[in-house]
Amino acid sequence: MGHNHEHHHPTITGKNLLFSIILNVAITVAQLIGGFISGSLALISDAVHNFSDVISLIISYIANLLANNKKRTKTSTFGYKRAEIIAAFINATTLIVVGLFLGYEAIIRFNTPTEIQSNLVIWLALLGILANGLSVILLKKDADHNLNMKSAYIHLFIDMLTSIAVLVGGLLMKYYHIYWIDALLTLIIAIYLIYMSWEILLKSIRILMLFAPEHIKIDDVVSEVLKIKGIKNIHHVHIWQLNDEGSHLEAHLEFTNDIKLSEFDIICEKIEKNLLDKFEINHCNFQPEFIRDDKKDLINQQ
Repeated sequence: MGHNHEHHHPTITGKNLLFSIILNVAITVAQLIGGFISGSLALISDAVHNFSDVISLIISYIANLLANNKKRTKTSTFGYKRAEIIAAFINATTLIVVGLFLGYEAIIRFNTPTEIQSNLVIWLALLGILANGLSVILLKKDADHNLNMKSAYIHLFIDMLTSIAVLVGGLLMKYYHIYWIDALLTLIIAIYLIYMSWEILLKSIRILMLFAPEHIKIDDVVSEVLKIKGIKNIHHVHIWQLNDEGSHLEAHLEFTNDIKLSEFDIICEKIEKNLLDKFEINHCNFQPEFIRDDKKDLINQQ
């Protein structure tokens, strides 16, 4: 018998994300043209980086549309809620790859600094800071409670930092002819990019692998359930997240007495309220048992 208690999270429409995609397309085109005109490999590399971000943001946007607009059907009983977790996984992976690539490029540039037309670099860096800064502000609120939006937010935040690094590098190259500073700043950004993305990658993998949420200890949940009078045993416990909003629990409950279905329903409601309040488990599915000859393992090994 299952019951559903939902936390109501704000619906994320993706309009701000779409606006960010348009801004990033404009930045990519401007940086690519500017890179060829100025002869700046840094700008061309940043344009390629921004283009990869545009692809990632489009993936996030499509996932958001699927999660919000695609309804459950007889063939997709959970709907498309997991689309955003898959998008977060893809984006985190690409962020790490981009971070490794930037780090590799930065190490190479330490050995081969090149002189470039710094004025164009400075102006295009300012454009990147302005556009990405605006996108970061727009997505900040959604990023706080949505893993997909957080991955998109980090993409844009790193873009803004990269533009700041390009600006600083451009100014130092223009006035002091310090060409190795661009490589140093790029290396710092690459390390930060990998560090920030690693957490999202691990969290998305945990959700996709149906691991129990990190904040929930199964032994604590079992202890809470066994506090309810009349329950002899709880076993075959599964706790997982469908996405990053709430958690699901299914388990077998063995009762000390042969109770009525109406009594079972009352007990279920008590358990659900306690688990929602203490562990944010918002969907429970219990199978009642009485003198049933089966293994009482906490976690079913079959």
